[in-house]
Amino acid sequence: MKVLVGVKRVVDYNVRVQVKPDGSGVATEGVKMSVNPFDEIAIEEALRMKSAGKADEVIAVSIGPQAAQEQLRTALAMGADRAILVETDQTLEPLTVARVFKALVDQEQPGLVILGKQAIDDDAGQTPQMLAALWDRPQATFASKVEIEGESAKVTREVDLGLETIEIDLPAVISADLRLNEPRYVKLPDIMKAKKKPIGTHTLEELGVEIAPALKPVKTEAPQARQGGHKVESVSELVAELKNKGLI
Repeated sequence: MKVLVGVKRVVDYNVRVQVKPDGSGVATEGVKMSVNPFDEIAIEEALRMKSAGKADEVIAVSIGPQAAQEQLRTALAMGADRAILVETDQTLEPLTVARVFKALVDQEQPGLVILGKQAIDDDAGQTPQMLAALWDRPQATFASKVEIEGESAKVTREVDLGLETIEIDLPAVISADLRLNEPRYVKLPDIMKAKKKPIGTHTLEELGVEIAPALKPVKTEAPQARQGGHKVESVSELVAELKNKGLI
């Protein structure tokens, strides 16, 4: 069974994001970029499936600029067998990304697609669900545990009221949540080996995917700075402060 895994290039989660002076977006020039953390969890889960004999090949896929090869090589260093870059300098909305994955699914015929539940840059969290709809296959989102059993998968999902366990037929789409696993540490020798591995490339035109943006960003603004608080000495003083602010 092939496992297709999404790898998105995002601003590293340790970096304090800055808005461009003209408000047209987030500044990325000279900023450290990394694999989206939820995608890193998805890669790790696919590699564990292969180690357990549940998968034969792990294919990492990124959609973005040529610089996204750096994140694909991280996936290769972790243990992915192949990497595919769909090269574009444009920012794509979730539906277009889902259509790209659907085109690759048609080519590769994977038994499973694992994506991060969301990307930390836009927090959309829509691509896995849209891909499942386009593919007309089952989905299991926000997974915290995955067990492959023959032609099906038992998935424990994180939902508002706790945990939910469902069983889905394969092929399917799974989105990785934070507690699914802890990604492995990438060793230097593996990084050096990954630099020599070839990366397959495609364009949107080759895959027959058109960019049809449905949203137009008007302006990007940084959140207002939080005001400093102060400590109170007793519960009664706390209640009085909340009343003064009209909160109770």
